[in-house]
Amino acid sequence: MRKLTYFVACTIDGFIGDPEGDATSTYAYVTGEFLDHLKAEYPETIAAPARPHVGVDPDAPNRRFDTVVQGLGSYRVGLDVGVTSPYAHLREYVATRSLTESPDPHVELIADDLVGRIRELKAEEGGLDIWLCGGSTVAGELIEEIDELIVKTYPQVYGSGMPMFGAGFAPRDFDLGAVRAFDNGVLVRTYTRKR
Repeated sequence: MRKLTYFVACTIDGFIGDPEGDATSTYAYVTGEFLDHLKAEYPETIAAPARPHVGVDPDAPNRRFDTVVQGLGSYRVGLDVGVTSPYAHLREYVATRSLTESPDPHVELIADDLVGRIRELKAEEGGLDIWLCGGSTVAGELIEEIDELIVKTYPQVYGSGMPMFGAGFAPRDFDLGAVRAFDNGVLVRTYTRKR
């Protein structure tokens, strides 16, 4: 059984973006020791167009994930600048009811039964795990399917914005695993779902 991992960046107060979902203020922290960590441990989470600019070989093997799932808001960040397949080195899925036709043959749209489709992907034999890239609404829909959280916390406070999970209140327990602090104030924590 493959894991669904919500590998997500947020502020100290738990927001993944401003009220409209913009998180560009956190980009300044993706440098130095922290960027080196991402390149070494999670190279597949660096978008294909950015890989050559940050020193990741475009053909570098995937280490943790071979599949990415994201909502239209996350996908639109690339789409708005003409990038139709931001993670061409992964199997790409976009959860959306707005788009009726995929802008790229490499990107599969999921319009209905997102949970069912994720369960199918998790049940596949072999391969690497599944990366839930975002956003809030999709994470809220998939909250019961998430097996692992890897939370990259940036040293900023937004005060309000888009939460990590767009879901109703219900406590869900996770066990804390690895914790790593970086010289620029970024903290990466790994949690495993208690089942």
